[in-house]
Amino acid sequence: MASNETRLSLSEAERIARLRLLRTPSVGAATFHAVIQRFGSASKAIAHWSAISRRLRREQSANLPAPDVAERELKAIDTCGASLIAHDEPEYPALLAATENPPPFVIVRGRRELLGRPSLAIVGSRNASAIGQRYARNIATDIGSAGLVIVSGLARGIDTAAHRGSLPTGTIAVMAGGVDVVYPPENQNLHAEIADTGLLVSEVPCGQQPTAQHFPRRNRIISGLSHGVLVVEATLNSGSLITARLAGEQGRDVFAVPGSPLDPRATGTNALLRQGAILTETADDILMALTFEHGRNRQPQPRREPVRADQPKASPPEDLQSEILARLSATPVETDELVRQTGATAASVSAALLDLEFAGLLTRHPGQRVSSSQRC
Repeated sequence: MASNETRLSLSEAERIARLRLLRTPSVGAATFHAVIQRFGSASKAIAHWSAISRRLRREQSANLPAPDVAERELKAIDTCGASLIAHDEPEYPALLAATENPPPFVIVRGRRELLGRPSLAIVGSRNASAIGQRYARNIATDIGSAGLVIVSGLARGIDTAAHRGSLPTGTIAVMAGGVDVVYPPENQNLHAEIADTGLLVSEVPCGQQPTAQHFPRRNRIISGLSHGVLVVEATLNSGSLITARLAGEQGRDVFAVPGSPLDPRATGTNALLRQGAILTETADDILMALTFEHGRNRQPQPRREPVRADQPKASPPEDLQSEILARLSATPVETDELVRQTGATAASVSAALLDLEFAGLLTRHPGQRVSSSQRC
């Protein structure tokens, strides 16, 4: 991905083409970025879609939405007062862009300038204690007063308290459903206040209700938008621990508030502390760590450079696909290792992997790893 200085806004035609590609069944973020990298643009990929779809073994995966479907989604985004930002456009948050396979689009409603400020995520138990909620609200106020934006998930308990504490200074709510969908229902007033003075963020279409599969994706955005993640209260099976794990994978600081061993809501945070999380009692514990580790104006380095539309995209020979497939197993392997073993160029291996994925023969994993989808 390019830096903010070299990112350009998309044309309307490319925006529609990208939405069509992203809304195609079985095309997630990893496949989306692989397609863009190979063809240089979604428009060019769609121009080759008939050839691509012939390689698909799953008919459902080939159902590319019609242009008017994407046009209706763009209109719905505009109607609900939101905007669509692509991963390589100037307003896309740099921290999130630096993560592996970032959301190709985010839909935002409210003060978009908050995306450019340093930020901290505060998450925790939905069934939070009264003292835990007071702590989350107070520390959110203190951190916000120091100039950081507070990011959370608009859930009950700790999330709600963190948003409340940071409303005056800047708060971002990452939604599992559309930015116009209030969830949970009792946060309707808070949702409206954040839309007015903060920012609502989602990667799913406007009007879409949250489902179970959306929450881990939401958690990845929460950590991806933030320099660090503070967990206030969490059980061992809490979704907040997923957010903390994702933060660690993204190279972000993880902070945890210690709690009584007699309170089940402290088991998760105490476990994080044993695993190396930064013990947090006051806002200064966070501010000193972030200032030392990151600096307030630190910009993350992006993981990839975009492939220019005028670069040649040679189709991989079938023997390279066969060679790669022979080297794959159920155990994921790094794509760089396949480049070393085959002796082919990285671009050729990437294109071959994409064809194998379209054929249903390959599964992608975090960390630029792939495995065979075939059963031995």
